[in-house]
Amino acid sequence: MRNFSPQKMFEHLASKHRPSCTFDGKVGFSEWKAHTKPKVLATLGADPPAVPTDAELLAEWADDGVRKQRWLINVQEMLAATVLVARPESSPETTRLPAILCWHGHGSFGKESVMKNDFSPERRREIEDHNYAYGHIMAKSGFVTYAIDWMGFGDHCETGKPNWNSMAGSRDWCNLYYLHATMLGMTPLSVNLAHGRQATTFVADLPFVDPDRIGVMGLSGGGTMTLWSALTDERIKAAEIICYSAYWPLFGFRDINYCGMQVAPGLFSLVHLHDLQGLLAPMPLLVDVGANDSCFPVDESLRCFRGLERIYEAAGARDRLELDLHPGEHGWGGNRSARFFRRHLSSIPVTPRAIV
Repeated sequence: MRNFSPQKMFEHLASKHRPSCTFDGKVGFSEWKAHTKPKVLATLGADPPAVPTDAELLAEWADDGVRKQRWLINVQEMLAATVLVARPESSPETTRLPAILCWHGHGSFGKESVMKNDFSPERRREIEDHNYAYGHIMAKSGFVTYAIDWMGFGDHCETGKPNWNSMAGSRDWCNLYYLHATMLGMTPLSVNLAHGRQATTFVADLPFVDPDRIGVMGLSGGGTMTLWSALTDERIKAAEIICYSAYWPLFGFRDINYCGMQVAPGLFSLVHLHDLQGLLAPMPLLVDVGANDSCFPVDESLRCFRGLERIYEAAGARDRLELDLHPGEHGWGGNRSARFFRRHLSSIPVTPRAIV
């Protein structure tokens, strides 16, 4: 029988495809990583040039035992972003703490939910549905946390205040940004990652942050950003990928559960998702999987984790890989996070800050 559906054609091609650089154990881990990582990073395209952050403090307040700040910074030419920073209220400003970049997912409110801006029923519902306020909770647990919006969400939402751009109608801005960026030799990933690095550069210079003890965590699309942030920013020492484990032929091609923000040209020609995650080894990595996740089914997620596990074993770093298999839906488990980051960030010696 002949097929007339291009969608079915792509599903078929993806199901048959074997990435050229998938880890098969025929060569050692170090050789595989040295061969594969440069090819993978090349798929991102160019980075927008860094610019001075020109930071401006907008507000500071206390919330539930956490001291919070709202800053305005430049993230690239012709684009600014708000950075939310949180730290334990009881910690003196001169005490330098480990910091965690907290990426949001495809939620309605961007970074605000992650940092527990719950001052509306809609925001509270989103936080409850995904156990989403990990930025706030990790600050209560003794870390500095910080978050910004990636393109299309929060302050960068084209259809909300202050942009009010309705020209795209119902089209997905993540996909439109992909078209724009690739025409310029970039990808939304490379652009958003550059914005994250700008935020890290700014936060690392705050008096209560130790720039040598930085981690990253994020849910779903934020898991995508967590993975790539850890791959591209050498300042990051530990990562938690939350509910972003499966296989592109399944969650991508079959379920169409991805967008232009999460992909790079030719990426699947090179690696599976567990290979991409495995390139982080020997970096400490915590993976969250929801037993009732409707976006990334548990069987597919655990299969991905087993592939990742084989790579960490080959790297001699199995003790640096952890799994939080929690009973929830698509959201943060929160069962191992504080202990994980304390183990892998707090154990790093504090670097004295120069007195100017």
